[in-house]
Amino acid sequence: MILAFTFAGIVLIGVLGFVGRRRPAADLSEWTVGGRRFGALTMWFLQAGEVFTTFTFLGMAGLAFSGGVAAMYALPYVPIAYVVLFFLAKRLWTLGRERGYLTQGDFLEDRYGSRALGTLSAVIGVVCVLPYLQLQITGLGLIVRLVTGDAASGTLSMVLGCVLVVAFVLWAGLRGVAATSYFKDAIMLVVLVVLLIAVPVYFHGGISAMFHRIEQLHPEKLFVHSGPNDHLWFVTSMVVSAIGVGLMTLPHTWPALMSARDPKVLRRNYTWMPVYEICLMLPMFVGFAAILVLPKTTDSNGVLLTLSKQALPGWVTGLVVVAATATAMVPAAGILIGISSLVARNIVRVRRERLQFWINHGTVVVASALALLLGIFRPDLLANLLLLTYSGTVQLAPANALGLLRRVPVGKVPVLAGIVAGEVAVVWLTFVDTHLAGTVNVGLIGLAVNVVVLAVVALGTRAFAGRPASAPARV
Repeated sequence: MILAFTFAGIVLIGVLGFVGRRRPAADLSEWTVGGRRFGALTMWFLQAGEVFTTFTFLGMAGLAFSGGVAAMYALPYVPIAYVVLFFLAKRLWTLGRERGYLTQGDFLEDRYGSRALGTLSAVIGVVCVLPYLQLQITGLGLIVRLVTGDAASGTLSMVLGCVLVVAFVLWAGLRGVAATSYFKDAIMLVVLVVLLIAVPVYFHGGISAMFHRIEQLHPEKLFVHSGPNDHLWFVTSMVVSAIGVGLMTLPHTWPALMSARDPKVLRRNYTWMPVYEICLMLPMFVGFAAILVLPKTTDSNGVLLTLSKQALPGWVTGLVVVAATATAMVPAAGILIGISSLVARNIVRVRRERLQFWINHGTVVVASALALLLGIFRPDLLANLLLLTYSGTVQLAPANALGLLRRVPVGKVPVLAGIVAGEVAVVWLTFVDTHLAGTVNVGLIGLAVNVVVLAVVALGTRAFAGRPASAPARV
């Protein structure tokens, strides 16, 4: 029954993506940003739903299970970022409309007058976000394998889900993502509310009783303590995530923002979305319930589905699996749009618009096929690169922030030098000297190096040239 529910849900998501538009998109602008005509409701589901991926649905429960209240680092950073975006979104949207931006690479290339910077930022975006795409596809297989115990079913679900995502993304572009986002958020919220009530009641008699037992048996889970998830990790991870989201360093967030009908839609969303992010707490309660039920050696990513199977009837567990599947497929579609647009616009540069459109579509197929094959045959190959998703992309934050000013105060050389230095620091601390940073988020250290190098090179360039080292005057 659960497997039938799962495959039916995968097909339903694919169908909803197709009906997102009646005919295929005619050009890259229409495909990537929906013609910049999305209203308040569509923008709400596109932007608010970006936060709810496989990681937040399954990973938040797992992090609460393994790290206790340290998991709550994820609660403040999104509202903080939305406060920043409330003030920046109008400027970003206006520039995008006037200058024709579709990607982060377009923005940086235009603001600094540098094709090299546009290409570098695009390469960083693709390299750091491709593992995030693989995470969604691999998570889809993990979901089915956990509830059925059958690895073959997990692989089949990955293939089916990936094929349907590629098909509706090619057909409908961002409009297909928007259509599936309605379904994803609706079923996810219903399922999370059911789990919030059912799991603590079934195992512990209620939420209050559950936390009383945790206080008695595992009090260390109720405060942030020394270890891998200590106070330094909590604060620095929150800061890096807030900077990354608030300054739009993740490439797949740009199409949604640029697709808005007007800036008022964006500001209205950023006013209310912090309230919506409270929903991130719901899977955490399941993780806390698992602390008292499952052994410490349990795979943390599977605790939500494991408790669901024990506490709920089969058909309700099927709905949980469909919701989890949606949190994998829909974000994967959005990530594909972000990656393919960067490749077509900022890496493989062709003048013919139609050829650019086909390069974009070819990238969708290649990127999804690569993520699928690695997810099936080498699931750990890109796993470490996932650590670079936030810490790597956040190195674009200074460039984005300075580029938003009326007159960009530095030139392309200092910005390029800062980004390269920041990325080198992040890669070194992530893969070479992994203990040097301790529990400090390496993205924050890389960002500090980035800013220092940017400032030193800017001052050096100014002194050498005898005049301000600024980019060309911009509007």
